[in-house]
Formats: sequence, structure tokens, C-alpha cells
Amino acid sequence: MKKSIFTVSALIGLLTVATSFSSREITQTYKGYSGAADETLKTQTYKIRYGLLSKNGTKILSGNYDVGSFLAENIATGEVYDTYYSGGFQSVPQYYHDLPAGTYSFSAMQGQGGWVGYGTIVATVSDANVDSDGYITVYIPIIWEE
Repeated sequence: MKKSIFTVSALIGLLTVATSFSSREITQTYKGYSGAADETLKTQTYKIRYGLLSKNGTKILSGNYDVGSFLAENIATGEVYDTYYSGGFQSVPQYYHDLPAGTYSFSAMQGQGGWVGYGTIVATVSDANVDSDGYITVYIPIIWEE
């Protein structure tokens, strides 16, 4: 009997608290919410186009090269984004979509032949660097080749 009285009392108390909030109050609290806040919480991302920079300074955006993968390491977080690790030849340009804004160290891994060594460049990924095609083009320098 005591158990049932306690259960009924607890249930009545819970219902009293739950019904003390009217739907009108809840609606008014969130009246200005349009769902747009979800859009602003998403991080801005960018499309990256990778090319190579020859030893004599020529920008290369076509052909096959001894590249295992192109890499972008976020300097602030240490997170690494790569195009594709194949261990072999890749054609340029290579692309990476959805790279978050930030400052990155860009580089390339040697391919299977080990005939080319690549340098590193540091660049900021932001609206200011987007070209007319909608990409940020990053040229990885070739520092030595056989």
C-alpha cells in the first residue's frame, strides 16, 4: 500500500512539473529559430587542386609523375588530409574536396620509384586564395629528381 501511494504521488508530481510548461512558452523561446544556425556551425571547406613546381620554376598541371600521395597537414591541429596513397605514379592535377579552412603544410610523398623528391610549402586555405575555377591551386616543389 505504501509503495502504491508513493508511486502515485511521484507520478502526480512528475505530471505537474511536465505540464507546468505550456507549448506556448516553449514556442516563444525558440520563435526566432529558423534552422539557419545549423548552416553557420558547419566549417567552411575548400576544393584543392594539386600541381607540381619544377626545379626551374615551371608550374605543372598535366602528366604522370612519381607521386605516392599529396598531403595537407593542418598546422594548428596536426590533422593530415591526403589525396590517395597508391605508392606509385599519379597524374596531375590531383584534387581534394572539403579541406577545412586553415593554415597547412602541403607536401607530396615519393612514389614507388623514388626518382623524385618533393619539398613543402605552407599556405592558408581561405576565400582569398580561391581562383576563378573555384579551386585553390597548390604547387608542390620538386627539389630533386633522377
